[in-house]
Amino acid sequence: MYVYKFNDPDGIYFVTFTVVEWVDVFIRAEYKRIVLESLQFCQKEKGLEIYAWVIMSNHLHLIISRAENGQRLSDIVRDFKKFTSSKIIEAIEKNKYESRRNWMLWIFSAAGKKNRNNTNYQFWKQDNHAEHLISNKFMDQKLNYIHMNPVNADIVNEPEDYKYSSARDYSGKKGLLSLKMIE
Repeated sequence: MYVYKFNDPDGIYFVTFTVVEWVDVFIRAEYKRIVLESLQFCQKEKGLEIYAWVIMSNHLHLIISRAENGQRLSDIVRDFKKFTSSKIIEAIEKNKYESRRNWMLWIFSAAGKKNRNNTNYQFWKQDNHAEHLISNKFMDQKLNYIHMNPVNADIVNEPEDYKYSSARDYSGKKGLLSLKMIE
């Protein structure tokens, strides 16, 4: 059993962020863009280092650490989740073409009411499912898991064909985020 906390401040972690009730929010590029821009901001301004990533329809996986002089990983994750939560909900509210708007907002509102830490909506599940990657074998396993997610979901045939993943970078193509490559 793994403890899902960032116990080693300089460790490398596999994390999963899941939308409450597994709502398929990230079928729209607009919402994925918010996640990508926020990750880029965290890299530039907070010292987030990203080794691998994938955005699926209702969750994302990352292999991350903090830069030597970066903020605490738990603070970066907290800020990322708080910011993306409010921005995505705002984007859903303003998107007049979002056919699922009322349904999604109802789910996020109901989840928010169940959690005393929220005032209105809850977008992300509380748990980050952080796993400390303490061996090369474990890191390779998680890297493969991340990159095979779109293949296993029958979205693409080859991992590097999925635009919203670091598999493109690992295959020699240019991806959407800057990475610190696992060698």
